[in-house]
Amino acid sequence: MTTLELFQRLGLALAIGLLIGIERGWQEREGPSGSRVAGIRTYALTGLLGGVWGALYPALGAIPLGLGALAFAVALTAFEYRRSVAENNLSATGLIAGLLTFALGAFAVMGNMAAAGAAGVAATGLLAEREALHNFLKHVTWKELRAALLLLAMTFVLLPVLPNHTIDRWDALNPYTLWLMTILVAAISYLGYIATRLAGPRRGLFYAGAAGGLISSTTVTLVYSQLVKKQPSLSRQTTPGIIASWVVSLLRMAGLGSLLAPALFVPLALPILGAVLLLVGAVFFFDRRAAHTLEAPSLDLANPFEIGEVLRFGLLLAVIMVAAKLLLTAFGESGLLPLAALTGLADVDPITLSVARMLGVGLTPAVGALAILLAGAANLVAKAAVGLAVGGVRHGVPMALAAAAAIALGAAIHVFVVF
Repeated sequence: MTTLELFQRLGLALAIGLLIGIERGWQEREGPSGSRVAGIRTYALTGLLGGVWGALYPALGAIPLGLGALAFAVALTAFEYRRSVAENNLSATGLIAGLLTFALGAFAVMGNMAAAGAAGVAATGLLAEREALHNFLKHVTWKELRAALLLLAMTFVLLPVLPNHTIDRWDALNPYTLWLMTILVAAISYLGYIATRLAGPRRGLFYAGAAGGLISSTTVTLVYSQLVKKQPSLSRQTTPGIIASWVVSLLRMAGLGSLLAPALFVPLALPILGAVLLLVGAVFFFDRRAAHTLEAPSLDLANPFEIGEVLRFGLLLAVIMVAAKLLLTAFGESGLLPLAALTGLADVDPITLSVARMLGVGLTPAVGALAILLAGAANLVAKAAVGLAVGGVRHGVPMALAAAAAIALGAAIHVFVVF
């Protein structure tokens, strides 16, 4: 190690200590002088001390370095213990922060400088966000925490151990890819759930409907139509929110397909954009027709990470993948289209993911995009039917007309502009 590099590394160790010390000092700035075990100077010196011990490692070896770290830990623990007794405070944050500062100072000299600097910034950020993290724990529900843990387990526990190759005779099912797609859809749904949870559906039927479209626009249509059935006067106020959820669902479908298979972007973009613009116009039209704005009732959107829902989606996706592969093999590209229209009545995600995966393997972007568009059109038909059946004719007919116009415009663009 050259002298210049040693100075750089010791400077980084000092900077890490200063950064953590500034945060610690700011948190305890109201306390009287001498009441803190460690402040800006102490943390800065702690980081530098760790750096110096790290620099001495090549000459002294591991044992002296370990003994030095142990001596520092014992001394800091003693001071923190005295402070905790005097203040009747059981928090160990100051002790951990001090030990971490020493360790990061040593790591800055002995290890990767970028990693040491990043760890120092991350540690300071965690210390600074004390109030925000405590408030988060006060407001988070067990269902949301359980859902997040499930997502992490799906991603970092199950996904790495799955085989990344096809396991069936039709060469259609890749467990790794199948589970990765399930995680992707679940993550998008969870983000929509959290957005609605944080913002609060009571800010308006429109906002709650649009956010709910990230989770399930069919659920939004059903829940709002049930509200209209109980309170017919809500018909005009719910329609803009329902159609807004359709807009978000179409954009989500196009974004998901294009993200996984960029070749789908061009044939999907114009028809979806045309339908979306028409539906956005319908949202504004119906919103202006609303006599007055009402405070939104609570929108009860199910948590998307119930294990049963996750497994059912994965199973449905696997079935559609195999069916799509068999139809493609037996009847060519045209065999995929009836399946897309049929499955789109229930959900657009499985066929979208299946098409994106098969693109380039016996399936052209043109036919793949057409299959996704058919699924989207079928899904709009199904949601309009839900509005009619549940909310009644007065509530459902305007939405059915908007859905029909959007489908017609998207089809016209697909036929006359794209192809």
